[in-house]
Amino acid sequence: MIRRPHPLTPAVLIILICLPFAIPAAAEKLPSRLTDQEFWQLVSEYSEPDGTFHSENLVSNEIRFQTVIPEIIDKAVPGRAYVGVGSEQNFSYIVAARPAIVFIVDIRRGNLDLHLIYKALFEMSANRAEFVSRVFSLPRPEGLTENSTAQDIFAAYARVAPSQTLYDENLRSIKDHLTKKHGFKLSATDLAAIDFVYSAWFRFGPNIRYELTAARGLRGGGGGFPTYANLMTTNDGTGTNRSYLATEDAFRFLKDLHTRNMIVPVVGNFGGPKALRSVAAYLKQKETTVSAFYTSNVEQYLRQDGIWGRFCSSASTMPLDEKSVFIRSARGGFANQPPVALTPGAAFAVEVLPVKPELAACGPR
Repeated sequence: MIRRPHPLTPAVLIILICLPFAIPAAAEKLPSRLTDQEFWQLVSEYSEPDGTFHSENLVSNEIRFQTVIPEIIDKAVPGRAYVGVGSEQNFSYIVAARPAIVFIVDIRRGNLDLHLIYKALFEMSANRAEFVSRVFSLPRPEGLTENSTAQDIFAAYARVAPSQTLYDENLRSIKDHLTKKHGFKLSATDLAAIDFVYSAWFRFGPNIRYELTAARGLRGGGGGFPTYANLMTTNDGTGTNRSYLATEDAFRFLKDLHTRNMIVPVVGNFGGPKALRSVAAYLKQKETTVSAFYTSNVEQYLRQDGIWGRFCSSASTMPLDEKSVFIRSARGGFANQPPVALTPGAAFAVEVLPVKPELAACGPR
């Protein structure tokens, strides 16, 4: 006996009609955390081939990076997306912008590996003092507390010698944390890059400086650039230290983002065809507007190479509004912010300005 399909009531029909529209809307929201698989998928699928730059960028060279942090706090809308480039200076800007998700896009895969080291160290460290110990393989001095200033912390570590035993233990723990705990598929090249970065931090300690390099011939200084300790203990120009190691609250905010896999490093040329556009497409899918885009002085090189238009076109595909801002730095300063050369070779000025007017001329292509 063939049964007739039971007729649907109007109420059921209404539910079925509405479901296709209701379900995707909920699914498009930015998750509060990424699984390890989701994190590594974004890293892998959004990355472009490894590129080159004239330095390893193991540490920032922008001594004035804190001067714009009060402006970032004032202008950046919390709970959105942050996009950046380069090394640890991003962390201080992330703390100021308070985003829900972060993408660090850099032309060198070595920068991706550097941020994976930071990810492991943030996750394994309970506080700032322990974190600094792990970064530089320095035995933790007595007397440091959650109320210690960054100056207190780096002054204390200046009095202790690096430990080869700590270095060996930490390096092994970093690799195990990434490959075993998280299950990230690191290549032999990635593992070698982790060795290189971590050994440089060990050799030079908190006195490591940015410098131009050739074939990784790091010397650990030169050029009058600030040391890591200088960068962490300077201030915003009004006497307030706003580095990411200034307070436990700042450290905990970053630790939480890392623990939830919400700081995603990607290999990409700002003028390349894939990385920035992939990040833009993801953020649009997740209905997440860009709050702050830190470009450092990369645009200078894009203009020199004649590909700034490609960057502009890709950047304009990002979800932006009138409150989205660029954070830029450049040697020589800007019309409204002349550089203050604290030391030779370190005359970088920084500015914060709206993104949309800058990109209006190019538009997505």
